[in-house]
This record gives sequence, structure tokens and C-alpha cells, in this order.
Amino acid sequence: MSKIWFVTGSSRGLGRDFVEAALSRGDRVAATARNSASLHDLVTAHGDAVLPLEVDVTDKAAVFEGVNRAVEHFGRLDVVVNNAGYAQVGAIEELTEQELRDQLETNLFGAVWVVQAAVPHLRAQGSGHIVQLSSAAGLVAMPLGGAYHMSKWAVEGFAEALAQEVAGFGVKVTVVEPGGFATRGGKNPDPLANGHLARTSPVYDDLRRRLAGLVAEQPAGDPAAAARALLEIVDADRPPLRVLFGQGFYPMIRQAYADRLRTWDEWQDLSARAHGALDRTTDAR
Repeated sequence: MSKIWFVTGSSRGLGRDFVEAALSRGDRVAATARNSASLHDLVTAHGDAVLPLEVDVTDKAAVFEGVNRAVEHFGRLDVVVNNAGYAQVGAIEELTEQELRDQLETNLFGAVWVVQAAVPHLRAQGSGHIVQLSSAAGLVAMPLGGAYHMSKWAVEGFAEALAQEVAGFGVKVTVVEPGGFATRGGKNPDPLANGHLARTSPVYDDLRRRLAGLVAEQPAGDPAAAARALLEIVDADRPPLRVLFGQGFYPMIRQAYADRLRTWDEWQDLSARAHGALDRTTDAR
């Protein structure tokens, strides 16, 4: 049976590829963008299979209206893809309060509003799949990406909690963590390669140059392949809670987790003392 999708950030990037992959196999999609004119070509190509919706995810009321319109139009929702987002780039010292708030309003709160709007419908159906776009940047941190990491690490936590809350209602949750992908226009969406740039301080210029070289070495994935992989996930009876898209960052992530475990192990005695366990053992003697 064909699926009904609700996809945020459908005008470009991975979101557009997800929409086109779903439509190409006969699914129907409520596609959202801040400017619905960017979706006209989808309607021209796919007709009634597409419901174009103008939604800014930072506008909670607009999000709820968009989700409700999609349900009224198609009768149900099967897959909800929280894809809208952007990367704010800059050293922690360089970021303004407004830049930080704007980053969280879109990447974190926007995702929460979509979930809050969609879950009642999915719960009533007793089925559905929420796909939350995170990033490799939601697993490991790099300098100059602090604002973006802040938003994506938060997304990881709320999505894991959500998965446990809705599992009993037949609703699935998957967090997709892409590395760099060569999206339309040839751009690699790595947060440090492209994004909103904070006002820069020259004290971080050397770091910026070194990091640009590191990012350039990461292989760019094929967004069409990522879209095909997403189809497999939403069709799976037991989809993963988390899945990496792309191999470029995998060795870095493995090393980061190994380092964390080793450090926690090396400092176990101090952890026990901080808890008071060793002190109680000593007193008991």
C-alpha cells in the first residue's frame, strides 16, 4: 500500500530528494517549504500526489495548521520527516544571542512542533513513522559548529525519549544522521562547509583554515542514494532507532565513542568517590 508522507524543508537538499523518491514509487506527499512557490515544479510533475504547504517550522501555529491540512487532505499520515534545518557556523565566542536562539528555534523547536502536531494523529491511527533528521554533528563535535551541535545533540535526546513514549501506540521513530552529501548546487551540507556564518574574529582564522581542509577530505555522499535508503527504512517492520547515512564520519564517530568509554573507565574510582560509594565502604570498616 502506498504511503502518505509529511516532509518539512522540501524545497532543496535532502528533503527534496526524499520527496521525489517517495513520489517516484507512487506515494503521496505533503511537502512543506517556507515559500510554497519552490514546490510548484513538484506539483507540475506529480499533480494531486503532492500537497504543497507553506510552513515556517518556527511558527508553531503554522506547523499545526499544516499537519492538520495534510491529514484532512489525504486522510492519514504514515511517514513524518522532520528535515527542515540549517547550520549556524561560528566559534562559541563569536555567536550572538540571536544567532543561537534562531538556530534552536528552527532545528530543535521546529522539530518539536511538528512532532506535537503529528503524534495525536499517529496515535489515533495506531501507526506511523517519525523520521528525525539529525547529523553526524549530533554525535561528535567539531570547533566552529557549537550552535549546530547544540541543536542536533538536543534533537538526538528528545527523539530517543519520544521513541519510548510512542512505541506503545504503534508509532516508530528513526533518527537519521547524515554525514556530508553533495546536495543540489554541488554543495556539501557539512555545517562547517556551508551555513550561516557568524561575524568572525581573526583569532580563529587559523582554526578555520585547518578545519576547512579537514572537511574537504570527507567524501560527499549521493543524496539520491540517501533517499533510496530512507525508503528501505520506512518500509522496514523493525526500523532502527538511529542510522548513519554515509561512511565518511563513521571512523571518527567510532573513535569518539571508544575514547569516551576509555575515559569513563579510567576515572571510575573518582566517579565512585563523587557518588560517595568509596567513602561509605571505608566508613563501614
